[in-house]
Amino acid sequence: MKEEIIKRLEQIEEKEKVKILYAVESGSRAWGFASPDSDYDVRFIYLRQKEFYLKLEKTRDVIEVPINDILDINGWDFQKALRLLHTSNPTLFEWTNSPVIYKTTRFFEEFKDHINDYFKAKSGLYHYLNTAASNYREYLKGDFVKAKKYFYVIRPILACKWILKENTPPPMLFTDLAESVLDEELKPVIEKLLEMKMSLPEIGQIPKINQLNQYIEKNLIQLKEEIDSLLRNDSNDFEQLNRIFLEALELI
Repeated sequence: MKEEIIKRLEQIEEKEKVKILYAVESGSRAWGFASPDSDYDVRFIYLRQKEFYLKLEKTRDVIEVPINDILDINGWDFQKALRLLHTSNPTLFEWTNSPVIYKTTRFFEEFKDHINDYFKAKSGLYHYLNTAASNYREYLKGDFVKAKKYFYVIRPILACKWILKENTPPPMLFTDLAESVLDEELKPVIEKLLEMKMSLPEIGQIPKINQLNQYIEKNLIQLKEEIDSLLRNDSNDFEQLNRIFLEALELI
């Protein structure tokens, strides 16, 4: 599949007349708990010709490829990525921490050294807390639930715990998060669930695990109280990001 994905990325570059600076896996395969039939969530950051950025009319800043049963591919313009980095968008930190890299460039690897300068703990904490809360409400209230949905709730809870502990973006791999911040008594439960999830198809359902639901409900309350009490970080200016963008344009 890696060869097929790289081929698709090259086709996008040719069709759209862009330079892809960076391309990674972003979903369950990057988190380390893919099911046998999980699709590939490929995300990339690209750069267009200089003239594109000088147009007066509003221009599109994403590329989206029609989704099929195997591949979900889309990307952001580098200018969009920089603007979102300025607001400490958690998705960008996830992409740049992905353990599965399909394409990179020397420029982007050097740029990654600056990314954590724009990390704001409170922004990341609210993102992960809201993700956990919404997924819990929607998917884990019934007597039977999809095994994978537990990870879509527990992973963001652990991401919050990581940020509160380390004040850095959380790692992508679920096992790294669990090893660092998951309660010891829950580790055997999660290990068993992880084995089950990775052997079941995406639609596989299991009986609700009361111990995990209780853990989730307790932490959603406790984390919200702790996050609400934190002060917000001061905003960064655009000076460094403007310089990085101008340097990128010299690559075209």
